[in-house]
Amino acid sequence: MPLPTPLPRNFYNRNTHVVAKDLLGKLLIRKKDGNNLIGRICEVECYVGEDDRASHASKGKTKRTEIMYGEAGHAYVYMIYGMYYCLNVVTEVENFPAAILIRACEPVKNIFSKTNGPGKICREFSIDRTYNDHDLTTSSELFIADDGFKVLSNAIIATPRIGVAYAKEDALLPWRYLYSK
Repeated sequence: MPLPTPLPRNFYNRNTHVVAKDLLGKLLIRKKDGNNLIGRICEVECYVGEDDRASHASKGKTKRTEIMYGEAGHAYVYMIYGMYYCLNVVTEVENFPAAILIRACEPVKNIFSKTNGPGKICREFSIDRTYNDHDLTTSSELFIADDGFKVLSNAIIATPRIGVAYAKEDALLPWRYLYSK
């Protein structure tokens, strides 16, 4: 069975919360060593604008965050705690910093360990900083695709984001989305 094609740029060039909900159920695909590693995205978090104190862009455009200000559909990959990489997808229009963190995937193919955390996803899919600014809309090596799996809107749950207590009241925003089966 052939792999589905990458989602087009216009999928990502929309409101971050709309894109986040639409990412639920999509496939994260990574070609590695002749194998297709595939997971179904089941949890995401939104980071939107410089006013969002939980966003890396809250301090403005820097060398680290310039990807968030770029073209929608690119990967924003960074390291946390000095040991884990996190994969984000840039959304919305250029010069407006917004991205969605891929928090969890369900194994579909050639994924054998838990991917219930952003660091675990990057470890299992072998995603590191070399994929920062990677164009997910044109790549055949790392991309997100739609295989027709549908997540009904009434199955989507919104909760506060995880691990961003430093963001004060912005930490309480219900900008983490997951779906119940």
